[in-house]
Amino acid sequence: MTMSDHFDVETLTRYLAAHVPGFQGPVTIEKFAGGQSNPTFLLTAQSGRYVLRRQPPGTLLKSAHAVDREFRVLKALSATPVPVAQALHLCEDREVIGSLFYVMSFEEGETFWDPALPELAVDQRGARYDALIETMAAMHNVDVEAVGLADYGRGGNYFARQIDIWTTQYRAAQTDEIDAMEALIAWLPAHCPAETGKPVLVHGDFRIDNFIFQRGEPRVRAVLDWELSTLGNPLADLAYFCMCLRLPRHGHIAGLAGLNRTALGVPSEEAIVAQYCRLRGIGAIDNWNFYLAFSFFRLASIAQGVKKRALGGNASNDKARQVGEMTGALAQMGVALF
Repeated sequence: MTMSDHFDVETLTRYLAAHVPGFQGPVTIEKFAGGQSNPTFLLTAQSGRYVLRRQPPGTLLKSAHAVDREFRVLKALSATPVPVAQALHLCEDREVIGSLFYVMSFEEGETFWDPALPELAVDQRGARYDALIETMAAMHNVDVEAVGLADYGRGGNYFARQIDIWTTQYRAAQTDEIDAMEALIAWLPAHCPAETGKPVLVHGDFRIDNFIFQRGEPRVRAVLDWELSTLGNPLADLAYFCMCLRLPRHGHIAGLAGLNRTALGVPSEEAIVAQYCRLRGIGAIDNWNFYLAFSFFRLASIAQGVKKRALGGNASNDKARQVGEMTGALAQMGVALF
């Protein structure tokens, strides 16, 4: 019996042959590196390559690691301008590999981990950014009712709800007093803008390494990692993307802090925001610093959760410790926007 990441490859192969059209074994399995909370695997079969995303084994928090939601949004977007992998099969029978999982197509292309795009010539970089913002605008323009996602999120003020969620998460993971986090927890609710538009599909983790580009071309082939997607305010994605670009050069998420974007051939934040507004037909964005500050707060809360798990021995590797130690610095960057 062959095992991979605690599941039986032979059982999986038989199951997929019965449920994925054209699937033929034998299969070899390779786990993708990275920090995804839903373990992800490359399946190489006689019939081609596929990608499997599963819930991690063990007891899970309610609504966490919802691979069924990921599968649903991939299916819904298949007939839209938003490029995604083809959702092939969702398995809700936990007996097959021990948890829910889904299989999607493997999309060949290139992924960039550094937003400075050192792999590309200076005159090629701007077009990649243009493609990312065009993809973001296309996603936010999706008619969620027409594609069956009208109930994909809750109503009400998206940012007010998110501030409450991430404050609760932070308190549950808090290990010491961080003045900047306390300042954000007080400031954000008091400055939360009113909602003025209809909820749209938001990705929740819109950063450059969550995209596959057509190799050698400035075209997005697939948007990855929909785990945090929901219905909400589109400025959450735009601000999060710009926030990521403000981060230091060396960290869990590489940013562009301290670099000359003009010399790099990378658009300024002002140019990114202007392009997005033009593509979506909206005017200037008020309260921009609020959206950026919220993004820093949210990422700081996530980092604190990683720190708590590392201290408890559940994520006790060097990368987890490094991520966890970012909490205070991220919060300070958010406070600097007041």
